[in-house]
Amino acid sequence: MKQKLIDIDNVFRSKNPRLLKLIPGFLLAYLKRIAHENELNSFLEEHSQLSAFEFIDSVLFDEFGAKVFSEGLEKIPQTGKYIIASNHPLGGPDGLALIHEVRKVRSDLIIPVNDLLMNVPNLKEIFIPINKHGSNADNVRIINDTFASESILLYFPAGLVSRKKSGHISDLPWKQTFIKKAIQYQRDIIPTHISGRNSNFFYNLANLREKLKIKSNIEMLYLVNEMYKQRDKTIKITFGNPIPYQTFDKRMSSIAWAQKVREHIYSVEKNPESEFKY
Repeated sequence: MKQKLIDIDNVFRSKNPRLLKLIPGFLLAYLKRIAHENELNSFLEEHSQLSAFEFIDSVLFDEFGAKVFSEGLEKIPQTGKYIIASNHPLGGPDGLALIHEVRKVRSDLIIPVNDLLMNVPNLKEIFIPINKHGSNADNVRIINDTFASESILLYFPAGLVSRKKSGHISDLPWKQTFIKKAIQYQRDIIPTHISGRNSNFFYNLANLREKLKIKSNIEMLYLVNEMYKQRDKTIKITFGNPIPYQTFDKRMSSIAWAQKVREHIYSVEKNPESEFKY
């Protein structure tokens, strides 16, 4: 293997080198195993020549045997500036499935992702980085240029994968950025629902971590492992009617509008023709 594109040692070294020195070898080995470091690196090397869309199809259908279908795809216009705002139930396969479906209508799609996902070279042509731990001038410029462009944006406003609360799986509160950008760059929003769930282990760990008042999202360490549990699963995507950006006026704050759209996508799951109510 020429180069490890997924390198757990390097992640800790770049994010928290002091912590890397404190982690026992057996624990580091465990983290590499649940992150499927060797499997992922082998797959990335074997498929390094594929384009972004070829790579996504290979991951979804060859590697994971996923079944993907959608309802309401015709609601995505073939041209124009739109934001597809979706829930984030899985943390990986859902994003790939969304790209796969939207690409049937629009190949000019862009999706903002965290900086770790920028390590997948095949996908750099459709990914732009979001640094959650701070921003710099280059990041801000790239994001603003993308919103100003004619490309269609795929966006997960929660920023994190869905959690299970009181027996119900749903997104965490949505951040307001997509509302502000929709207004600023005159982009209508297409509310979108993606089906799927992670394991009870993942949700229980997240809830236990909260009860223990641990701030770090340690459950995220298991997201790759959760992805491998999605083999042979079906993912359904439901697109709702576009919401004009002019809707988001001064009647509510941007954060309040964001939660209204979040609530609406769960209505879209049950009825794709449901109207946006506020």
